[in-house]
Amino acid sequence: MREIDIHLKEIPLPSLFDQYTLKGVTLRNRIAISPMCQYSAIDGLPNDWHSVHLTSLARGGAGLVNVEATAVSPEGRITPGCTGLWNDDQAEAFAPIVAGIEKAGAVAGIQIGHAGRKGSANRPWEGDDHIADGDPRGWDTIAPSAIAFGGGLKKVPRAMTKADIDRVRGDFVAAAIRARDIGFRWLVLHFAHGYLGQSFFSSHSNQRDDEYGGSADNRGRFLLETLAAVREVWPEDRPLTARFGVIEFDGRDEETLQDAIELVGKFKVAGLDFIDVSLGFSTPAANIPWGPGFIAPYADRVRKAAALPGAASWNITQPEQADELIRSGQLDLVMVGKAMLADPHWPYAAARKLGVERPSWTLPAPYAHWLAAYRTA
Repeated sequence: MREIDIHLKEIPLPSLFDQYTLKGVTLRNRIAISPMCQYSAIDGLPNDWHSVHLTSLARGGAGLVNVEATAVSPEGRITPGCTGLWNDDQAEAFAPIVAGIEKAGAVAGIQIGHAGRKGSANRPWEGDDHIADGDPRGWDTIAPSAIAFGGGLKKVPRAMTKADIDRVRGDFVAAAIRARDIGFRWLVLHFAHGYLGQSFFSSHSNQRDDEYGGSADNRGRFLLETLAAVREVWPEDRPLTARFGVIEFDGRDEETLQDAIELVGKFKVAGLDFIDVSLGFSTPAANIPWGPGFIAPYADRVRKAAALPGAASWNITQPEQADELIRSGQLDLVMVGKAMLADPHWPYAAARKLGVERPSWTLPAPYAHWLAAYRTA
């Protein structure tokens, strides 16, 4: 018998500027814009600021543009300046922004959430603390347990009843329906950063003694039930994703990480398509090791253990760094935030730095033509 040598070519891993397809959605590259709060809305309504901000980021060449954390109810805002999706007027105001993002070649995504005990706060540049009692701009906050966050966020929230839990879950569903109906194609559930979803998961903020507290399974119940309820109304051909804080840097990191990995596995069974791995921010006593891309290794562990595609953000600023995170298989997308605020055309700069062919065409034709025709450096 004649021996036949079969040489299988090694399949190359994708790079930063390769397309990414998930469900029925294809991104033109692996650069995603992190949800970044602008604190510039009035009564939850997005305005000209949001339109210019978001469509400019889309024209800058990213594959995915995520709208800032958008509250599912008035009490779910972080500050009075947060956007909302709890009524039809807000949905109507978002509709042309969605169209503008998509017309610029990016996929329009939105993060929906509830601030919990971190709500009723002043904007970061106006104190970043709780609005004083008696100030008509403020409101009563709710959380799994009547425990204040601490630091400048000293207001003690009201512990949620089961009726509150049902109501908030319904608010997430209603916001998801509005997002669906105005054309958002990527939905992010905000289960991170010490807001309500994270507060249920964290033992720092959840000391309930019912089925929503105690064990890791119980502390994850609100998140899992909310995800399952949203999955029922969110189209199967559009990605349903979550940003989830998997680590607190509080000295119990491995225990928290293992609990988070188990919950993400349950998210997948319930219909989650993609995980954006982030921090907990559940205690002001955390000792966070800030550094370039420091969350990426944890994201890699979570996505591999749960067999889910995933992303991370936090100090991913350099093109070579972002490209390596994709090429090494640690991440499927890179979430870029502050670097895009500093340079809304960061993808163009990255394409040039990485030697991408025809880099100017990461931008719209009216920009790309002139840059390509007359570029001297």
